[in-house]
Amino acid sequence: MNRAAIAVALLAAVPLAALSSPEPSAARAAQERASEWQIGPILRGRSYSPGMPRYATDADGETFFDIPWPTPREGHVHYVTVPTGSLTGARRIVLRYRIEGERGVRILPEENPRQKATLSLYFQRGGDNWTAKGRYATYRWYAPAAMMGPLTPGTHEVSVPLDANWTAVQGANRNSAPEAFARALEDASRVGFVLGSSGGRGHGVFATAPARFTILDFWIE
Repeated sequence: MNRAAIAVALLAAVPLAALSSPEPSAARAAQERASEWQIGPILRGRSYSPGMPRYATDADGETFFDIPWPTPREGHVHYVTVPTGSLTGARRIVLRYRIEGERGVRILPEENPRQKATLSLYFQRGGDNWTAKGRYATYRWYAPAAMMGPLTPGTHEVSVPLDANWTAVQGANRNSAPEAFARALEDASRVGFVLGSSGGRGHGVFATAPARFTILDFWIE
């Protein structure tokens, strides 16, 4: 069980103020949920990451998934998230990850393979109906464009402060919609990262050859 999943599961199990010394029962509950890196999103029972398992794999102390290849027909991966509790009072979200693959492998956006593939940290308010209309236009939040991570072989780290100018699904941002952003933090239900491009944050990626994405560390502080 790696610290990546445990850090987020603890956040789901206990309030932020109690993270330093959770009760034993809360810690056990956190560990039970630590492998719940869901690959999706899952809407009405259907996965919008075709060709992918429902959850990332936990084996030999690592959490990972293999990116579909060599074309989008074999599948593509979009959202990778875990349950969380309120993010009010948190300062930043940090992800360390490793991408391994055959020599010359490239990871490409499913929607437009000519663009550069990107990773964006992400959180979602509970109760989202996924229409992105009306009040739901500010239920999904993505890290600022300048703070997206690469999808290239190697080990990478992305750290995004929660007082940065995060962007909502329909283009509002923390500066233009501060109350909606604060409510999303307070009612957060899932957190993690999305894969796509700068023009389609969670619109999915595929690989040109076998490639593995490993979550090395993920924490909220």
